[in-house]
Amino acid sequence: MYLLIVLLPLIGSLTAGFFGRFIGSQGATLITPICVFISFLFSCTAFYEVALCQSPCSFKLFSWINSEMMDFHWGFLFDSLTVVMLIVVTCVSTIVHLYSIGYMEMDPHLPRFMSYLSLFTFFMLILVTADNLIQMFVGWEGVGLCSYLLINFWHTRLQANKAAIKAVIVNRVGDFGLVLGVLGIFYLFKTVNYSTLFALVPYTADNVDLSFNILGFNFNILTFICVFLFIGSVGKSAQVGLHTWLPDAMEGPTPVSALIHAATMVTAGVFLLARCSPLFEYAPNALTIVTFVGAMTAFFAATTALVQNDLKRVIAYSTCSQLGYMVFACGISNYNVSVFHLANHAFFKALLFLSAGSVIHALADEQDMRKMGGVIKLVPYTYAMMFIGSLSLMGFPFLTGFYSKDAILELAYGSFTISGHFAHWLGTISAFMTAFYSMRLIYLTFINKTNAYKQSIQGAHDLPKIMGYPLVVLVFGSIFIGYLTKDMIIGVGTHFWGNAIFILPQNLIIFDAEFLPHSIKMIPVIFSLSGVFLAYILYCVNPLKLIYTFKMTNFGLAFYNYFNRKWFFDKVYNEYLNQVVLHVGYDGTYKTVDRGIIEFFGPFGLSNVLYNRELNASRLQTGLIYHYTFVMLIGAVLLMTFIGFQSLISFYIDSHLFILFFFLIIFVNYFTKNN
Repeated sequence: MYLLIVLLPLIGSLTAGFFGRFIGSQGATLITPICVFISFLFSCTAFYEVALCQSPCSFKLFSWINSEMMDFHWGFLFDSLTVVMLIVVTCVSTIVHLYSIGYMEMDPHLPRFMSYLSLFTFFMLILVTADNLIQMFVGWEGVGLCSYLLINFWHTRLQANKAAIKAVIVNRVGDFGLVLGVLGIFYLFKTVNYSTLFALVPYTADNVDLSFNILGFNFNILTFICVFLFIGSVGKSAQVGLHTWLPDAMEGPTPVSALIHAATMVTAGVFLLARCSPLFEYAPNALTIVTFVGAMTAFFAATTALVQNDLKRVIAYSTCSQLGYMVFACGISNYNVSVFHLANHAFFKALLFLSAGSVIHALADEQDMRKMGGVIKLVPYTYAMMFIGSLSLMGFPFLTGFYSKDAILELAYGSFTISGHFAHWLGTISAFMTAFYSMRLIYLTFINKTNAYKQSIQGAHDLPKIMGYPLVVLVFGSIFIGYLTKDMIIGVGTHFWGNAIFILPQNLIIFDAEFLPHSIKMIPVIFSLSGVFLAYILYCVNPLKLIYTFKMTNFGLAFYNYFNRKWFFDKVYNEYLNQVVLHVGYDGTYKTVDRGIIEFFGPFGLSNVLYNRELNASRLQTGLIYHYTFVMLIGAVLLMTFIGFQSLISFYIDSHLFILFFFLIIFVNYFTKNN
């Protein structure tokens, strides 16, 4: 059963990919959802056995690489962390598969699309079920490959090409850091197997021999390893600095956006942090870095989402912001709360993306919110879905998002550290902005006076049944799943996680957070409701007048331009970093190395000279013994003469310079003769 959880999406992918012409679109849309759905049912069974019955298991299939001390095998680990991710991935993937049947029904390449979706799911399952870092890296890279294929599915569009290539290149930066981290782990521990690795960490954490000195500062190797692993998470989970690929990934079909941004690819980095919790717990400096980066990401993405006009980009930046919450929750050693928010986020974020796809589909593929509005009566079902998803996203009381986001902010304050309080206040301000842009999205898309084309309004229609019914599951998850699972997953004294997540006793702050004053606990809720109230004032009571007046001021215009241009990250990367790399490639690599050094020593340079000289010398091979004897005598005389001459001038000139001078004379003589 456990093996079928992983293999069934692969079977569906191969069937739709290789036999799509024979089974057609109907066959592909039948086989792939069924395979993923059966995998979801098996995942539910695994959740009951592993998490609820506390019966984790692992098994080894076969040896993969066995050379000297390298013993990499192909095996699977099913613990509480794994089965939670299995539920999330297979559930969201099943819903996206069903939704795609209706959304992509007119696409002639539907079998290929369904094959890519199932293959994406397979590699994600490989990633979360791996019992070693090498196998995890295979799933990691497989997910990146499938994301390229899915983002670039409409490959005739130039922007889709650019977005897919950008996603690959930016993720390669993070993957390079991850590779260095894995190599460092193998160098230090001589293993990449999770069980062995995590058992050895406590014995090496305080080893003085594992530290080195740079500029008078002592650095621990374990800290460097954790930082490199975190760089991998930064790339995959789109943290600030390596986030630029995520909004551009919206160029792919909407089901792809839901699958990538909801529960799968972008959460791989958070999963890596939770999986490697025994490593990070013994590297407190690395945890501080994780906290600051996560908090800055949550704040940065929220400010950028305030001024975006593309419907899918607003939701994409909200994903980036929520990933920041998950990351800094790991930074304050609350990996369980981070995974809890990951699972909750998957439901309401998938609901938002699929509802946005419905709006775009209804308005003839229009994504600009300024060209929407007035469709609340035309698509009431979609409006209800998106409204519930937005409320859950902003952490409205007693919805799913409230229980995890509120817990993260309370724990950040309860850590009573500088990094924890920094994350708390940035997260709280981000919660205010989240509520604001969520209500802005609802108003501009549904309530505002319509700015859409007449043809789009006349052709607007609500979701068909095949697209609408799967959203009911997401609505249920967005409303109830947080309340139903809170005490089980993050409750005080719960044994749900077992050994899947490790937290040092001094980092357990959940007890301190329980006894925080109610005034502190209410701050995130007050800020969220304040964001809703401000959005209501600016957009409903006095529509757009106050905003227009503010944008006409110097400060307002600078404020808008700064956030609208995404803190100038793209400008800096494109105009400075990329241009410098291109100039180095042209001036340094191409002109100096390729057209310079290689040409000098290449077939048109020194090698050609030596070849011609050798060709002339080969004519001396007549095959007569007395000729060879004469040449040997001449050679002996010349050698003795050369040695004597070298000894004579060695007092003044180095022998290497003499040899170089000798070959230079031959080279100059050749070119003088040819010219």
